[in-house]
Amino acid sequence: MLIDELKGKALDEFFEGLLTLETIEECYAFFDDLCTVNEIKTLLQRFQVAKMLYNNNTYSKIETEAGASTATISRVKRSLYHGNDSYELMFGRMQNKPNSGQHSE
Repeated sequence: MLIDELKGKALDEFFEGLLTLETIEECYAFFDDLCTVNEIKTLLQRFQVAKMLYNNNTYSKIETEAGASTATISRVKRSLYHGNDSYELMFGRMQNKPNSGQHSE
């Protein structure tokens, strides 16, 4: 795993903290405090690209809808198909969860 060089107590604590977030509103607040708008946009775009690839969308459609470059799409595709299967795990769980992606405002 590429993240192996970062493994340790600090990263474990960070992930443990993320796992304590219980609602989408808590995630909004935390990521607003943690990241810049551009950092969130970058993460969101990669997630959108992965989801679209997972759902067998074409590069052309992904470029148009997610605004991603072919380089970004290729990088995400490599992770999706030759990574740690984390996208498969997440998207599978999301499909099985009622009201996935919805939040109240």
